[in-house]
Amino acid sequence: MEDVIEKVRRLPEDRQAYVAEVLEQIVANDGDLFVVPDEHRAAVLEGLEQAERSEFATDQEMAALWKKCGL
Repeated sequence: MEDVIEKVRRLPEDRQAYVAEVLEQIVANDGDLFVVPDEHRAAVLEGLEQAERSEFATDQEMAALWKKCGL
């Protein structure tokens, strides 16, 4: 574990913050593993398959999504 912590310390600050956030989430759940729900796993696998087929959203579709999300 100390080796990993040393590697994390060498990461850029934003990546260190991300690692800290993930560790906080693990600790908050008493160290229980997060189990990805089947429907989430299926959605991720579908997205990967779409990417392999080069099926990506257009810039216009992404702009509409960001607008819908208020971003």
